[in-house]
Amino acid sequence: MSASKSTATEQERIIDVGPAGYAPASAMELGVQIPEPGEGLFYGHIKPEDTVIEEMARQLYTRQNPTIFPGPLLVWAWDKGWIAKSQSLLRLAAEIPNVTIITMADYRPQYPTINPEETINPNHPNLTIWHNKIGVCLFIGVHCHYANLTLRMVRYGTNCLTCVICHDAHEDAMLSARDFTVEKMNHIIDVFRRVRKELKIALPKDGKTVKLTPTQSRANGGVTHINPLEIGTMPGTTITK
Repeated sequence: MSASKSTATEQERIIDVGPAGYAPASAMELGVQIPEPGEGLFYGHIKPEDTVIEEMARQLYTRQNPTIFPGPLLVWAWDKGWIAKSQSLLRLAAEIPNVTIITMADYRPQYPTINPEETINPNHPNLTIWHNKIGVCLFIGVHCHYANLTLRMVRYGTNCLTCVICHDAHEDAMLSARDFTVEKMNHIIDVFRRVRKELKIALPKDGKTVKLTPTQSRANGGVTHINPLEIGTMPGTTITK
């Protein structure tokens, strides 16, 4: 789908919040294409990257229970470059009041039980979204093949709006930005700040923007909110605003 055609059909969302039903057509079958660098996916249409990021910000600031789902690439401190990226994600979390962070730390199926307040699993992501009544989420640091699986299942069975920041664009997400680097995240944070000010949304004075789930709260002595910039870091690393 060309960018000019996307402009002409701006109000017609190809990929939208579900539930889309049992085994609906994939995004690729619906004609969604992968954007070039500097572009992103906007409900199935190719749009300028900043347009996509601005919409991500509006949705994460206004929909119910915004949640970030960081995957193993960010969760496990396996590489200095990815440690820096995970720290940049914490700086983004510091810009979203009452955001929850639930990790996708393991891709293996977790049947027959899962604690949806502690983790999300690509084989049954709907359980975590339903339990926590998540209206909008951001997937980041998830290996692409598992992100594709998860996004499709979320679109098929829930009413959650999905955002993705990754190295590639993901066609089954409602909003997707590509080429994830620390520098790109710095730009994304700047866009979020601008949108937040436009929406007149204030940050808590104590910086405690991250809302813990009941399970996370019990593991942290009953604390309900934390400042993501105060989360412990690896030796020799720092998180700067």
